[in-house]
Amino acid sequence: MQLNGFDANAVEPNGTFDPLPADWYKTVITASEEKPTKAKTGSYLEMKLEVIEGEYKGRLLFERLNLNNPNDQAVSIAQGTLSAICRATGVMTPKDSQDLHDKPIMVKVVVKPADGQYSASNDIKGYEAPGGGGGNNTTPTPETNNDSRPPWQR
Repeated sequence: MQLNGFDANAVEPNGTFDPLPADWYKTVITASEEKPTKAKTGSYLEMKLEVIEGEYKGRLLFERLNLNNPNDQAVSIAQGTLSAICRATGVMTPKDSQDLHDKPIMVKVVVKPADGQYSASNDIKGYEAPGGGGGNNTTPTPETNNDSRPPWQR
């Protein structure tokens, strides 16, 4: 790609992106793509999620699902996560990953600490429908949590 005519003086530079604070965020899946694993023994579904509300609106998160992998446990975990995403979006039998795009979903984000080789980053640990009740039950139930507000308001 030729960059003739680009003037960095006319464009604000992107800042550095620290991980999002651990919390629930309203997002949509904006892109998805099947990619080969590093070992070339399978493939994974990479999904790009964009925060659509609040202070961090526009920030991106990524989910990678090992749906085609020789490790049965990796596939089982990926299928469970995909099931949670489907339930959160209300699309129970998607024909294509694009069927999950542009549907608001709540994601539970945690901060994965730096480990010397990598900087701190975010991991997604749960999915729910924006109104609640459609997720994968990763949040405490009312019996174990006296806070009756939805998880994204806590």
